[in-house]
Amino acid sequence: MSATEVPTGNTFDKYGSTNPVVRRLMNQFESDLADLFKLAAPKSILDVGCGEGVLTEQWADQIDGGRIVGVDLDDAKLKAEWAKRQRSNLEYVTVEAGTLPFADGEFELATAIEVLEHVPDAETTVAEMARVASGHLLVSVPREPLWRMLNFARGKYMSDLGNTPGHINHWSKRSFKAMLAQHGQVAEVRSPFPWTMLLVRR
Repeated sequence: MSATEVPTGNTFDKYGSTNPVVRRLMNQFESDLADLFKLAAPKSILDVGCGEGVLTEQWADQIDGGRIVGVDLDDAKLKAEWAKRQRSNLEYVTVEAGTLPFADGEFELATAIEVLEHVPDAETTVAEMARVASGHLLVSVPREPLWRMLNFARGKYMSDLGNTPGHINHWSKRSFKAMLAQHGQVAEVRSPFPWTMLLVRR
């Protein structure tokens, strides 16, 4: 995704949805994410592709004053959301994920939650995350081909064979684990339906 594209063009408020099916899926997703976050036990966090800052804000409250930085592309809608989610230990920065302006090991944890499927060079983004993280990486992506099969089954994005607009990268659980294993030890693998979620120890 380039800076000229609109990062808020394909969003769905899955965290705030009241749809019972979505809520059931998200309950498991959020439970697994919370478990892996506790295992990482970070004192500082870089949240890559933080979007509206929903998780970034929550994590800022959980790290007892530790530093957290959320990064995403320059977009007025995102900035409006960031203005609503402020904490004394939280900062938002507009930047391309493939060129992070931070020092090696500057953060204990680097996260990318439902982000890597959108970026044009996921390998470079992950490498940059690994560079700036001294402790762990915490990442999640849609699990393929399951994700597209589910979209197709519900009659969505038929002309694109079920591919969600904006998803330019696709991984099975095995292929995603293999990519992240190049940057550390895969400590935990979770499979909240229909996602893959990993905690990687640096």
